[in-house]
Amino acid sequence: MTSDDLRRNSDNFCYRHPDRQSFVLCQRCLRTICPECQTPAPVGVICPECLAEQQASRTPAQKKAERRWARRPAVVAVGDTRPLATYAIIGITALVYLISLIPGFGGTVTDILSFWAPTLYPEAFGVFQPWRLLTVSLVHSGFWHIGLNMLALWLIGRNLEPLLGRWRFVALYLISTLGGSVAVALLAFGTPVVGASGAVFGLFGALLIIGRHLGAPVMGIAIVLGINLVIGFIPGFNISWQAHVGGLIAGLLVGVILTQTRARSRRPLQIALLITLTVGLLALLLVPPVLYF
Repeated sequence: MTSDDLRRNSDNFCYRHPDRQSFVLCQRCLRTICPECQTPAPVGVICPECLAEQQASRTPAQKKAERRWARRPAVVAVGDTRPLATYAIIGITALVYLISLIPGFGGTVTDILSFWAPTLYPEAFGVFQPWRLLTVSLVHSGFWHIGLNMLALWLIGRNLEPLLGRWRFVALYLISTLGGSVAVALLAFGTPVVGASGAVFGLFGALLIIGRHLGAPVMGIAIVLGINLVIGFIPGFNISWQAHVGGLIAGLLVGVILTQTRARSRRPLQIALLITLTVGLLALLLVPPVLYF
């Protein structure tokens, strides 16, 4: 992307100050705002209009507390810009890994939470365990497996979550996980898999789309993504490239949806499209019986 492209893209400039370039979005309306227009929120920042709306919805008790302590009107948990959803996912995943290390119990946890496509088809295999589509991201094959996945999640999540907002980030993570599982069901039906790699690749994909849309430099992201994608195809690494590809495609699609429905007025459309994408991924699970039974 050239400097002219950056200047021509109105999304790269504050909506209240069109002459000020910025790549920071309001977490509520997703419009670009400059430092002067930013107010810290629970995750990321919000614009003056969203701040005014939030202040108008305060309860009498909240207003009284603000007057009592002589605080300026603010959003809940002012200054708290921590990527809490990222931390929560890492914490839950680490807890499941520690439980899996308990002698005589760990194997059971992995067996229950890992993804194995035949468990989705009770008519053929006698069991129906749909939770595996998502819980696969909680179990890992060893220390380095979980360590590298959680490191990647932390590196991406601490930047992407404040940009998207907590719930959009969680939706992206879950849809990417689902995309990875669906791809495994389609391309490696009888192969059991574990790990959050599909979800992590989805985060990479969404970050690539969002960064490209905002005019941010994304070449480094693309190179890292390409290297990790190629590694999955190298024999002997025992890596599920199917989960990587499925998660990446799902993340790219979520990224497109989020960038094309940034305006607050388009939020219902954003939700509808994310639901449609999820339903579409689930619909693809109707294909394996035709291919493998």
